[in-house]
This record gives sequence, C-alpha cells and structure tokens, in this order.
Amino acid sequence: MIINPTKLALIRTVHTIIYLVMAFSVVLIFVSGIVRYRGVWLTASLVLISIEAVVFLGNRMRCPLTALAQRYGATKGYTFDTFLPERATRHTFRFFGGLLVAGVALLFLNR
Repeated sequence: MIINPTKLALIRTVHTIIYLVMAFSVVLIFVSGIVRYRGVWLTASLVLISIEAVVFLGNRMRCPLTALAQRYGATKGYTFDTFLPERATRHTFRFFGGLLVAGVALLFLNR
C-alpha cells in the first residue's frame, strides 16, 4: 500500500461522482418504466449501466476504484472509497439492483 492522501482524495471524488451518476441512472430507468418515457436520457442511462455491468463482471463483481483506493491508503469499511455516508452505500447492490430489475421489467411491460 502506498499512502498518498492527494491521490486517494481524487479517487474518492471520482468514485463518488460515478456512484451518484449511476444511482441517478437507475432511478431514471425505474421512473421511465413507470411513465413510459423513451428518450436520450433513458438511452444514456441504459448505456452507462451496461458499461458499469461489464466493468463489474470483468473485475469479479468488485469495483476497480475500490482496489485503487486501497492501494493509496484507504482503510476497509463501507465509506472508505467514496465521500458518501455509510447509510447511503451499505445496501447499494440490494437497493439499486432491485430498482434496476424492476425498472427494466417495467420498460418491457410498458412498451
């Protein structure tokens, strides 16, 4: 492990931004399924979530930024690789995974 607070802060900032964009994308997909929205924002969200899925699958279901944060001095825990509180990140996969599955199902059902 290389302790570098500047690089760690940069990684945490980038990871926090990506987390928020992905969370917004999942919510947008879910809402789009309910209101039958079809447009550029839905397409962008689906593309971003697909890229995220490929990255996770290619990295054995682990975010590569988490490993990078650990490399530069982050300690283990739920909030070590972003600036978000533990309450917001502890159940990320269960909450957003369920919302994503429901959203995609709604998109197909409400075509």
